[in-house]
Amino acid sequence: MRVGLFVTCLVDLMRPRIGFAALKLLEGAGCEVVVPEGQTCCGQPAYNAGDAATARGLALKVLDDFEGLDWVVAPSGSCGGQIVKAYPELLKDDPANHARALQLAARTRELTDFLVNVLKLEAVPGRFDGTVTYHDSCSGLRELGVKAQPRQLLARVPGLLLTEMGGCEECCGFGGTFSVKFGDISAQIAERKARNVQASGADAVVLGDLGCMLNIEGKLRRMGDENTRVLHVAEVLAGDA
Repeated sequence: MRVGLFVTCLVDLMRPRIGFAALKLLEGAGCEVVVPEGQTCCGQPAYNAGDAATARGLALKVLDDFEGLDWVVAPSGSCGGQIVKAYPELLKDDPANHARALQLAARTRELTDFLVNVLKLEAVPGRFDGTVTYHDSCSGLRELGVKAQPRQLLARVPGLLLTEMGGCEECCGFGGTFSVKFGDISAQIAERKARNVQASGADAVVLGDLGCMLNIEGKLRRMGDENTRVLHVAEVLAGDA
């Protein structure tokens, strides 16, 4: 099985160890992982900003970069959601590429969904001695149905205890360009999320999107919380936390 790893811009630039953790998990499960060197952005920032022309150009590039692979996996619900939901819409007036977009959407999965529902992974290499709480990122939850999958995998991590926080499905306030356009509102939403994380009593908050990670971690640190760890689910599952 040849699997293309869509690394994502944020992972590549801000936290590459998440990409290496995803690679470890996929290869450990027996996949032949292909990481196209020319891959760039999924186009979501342009799409959210209303720049459809730029978003279409990036969509076509992703179609070319990941042509011929059995699956495409992203350690990000937001980038996965862009490929699955937005690409067919962006290319609906281009019959040939619309068909390609539909084919790509059908073989694109968020990482934990792929591990659970395609690979049927029964064991993970990681260990985590402590308590975690899980934040459901908006795009993964609402566009791709990622909810039970990360929790199923975390339940297989030796030493880990999952405790649910209040409002686990509520937005963290990031929302890509939303946090830039509506900074004051975003900050208030992020503070509510951070308070819920703290109230859970967990040693770490775990999630599946780096944008949310950066937003939550930044708010926790600005609130003076230097102890609560903010981790990507791939890091925990791979034992790289």
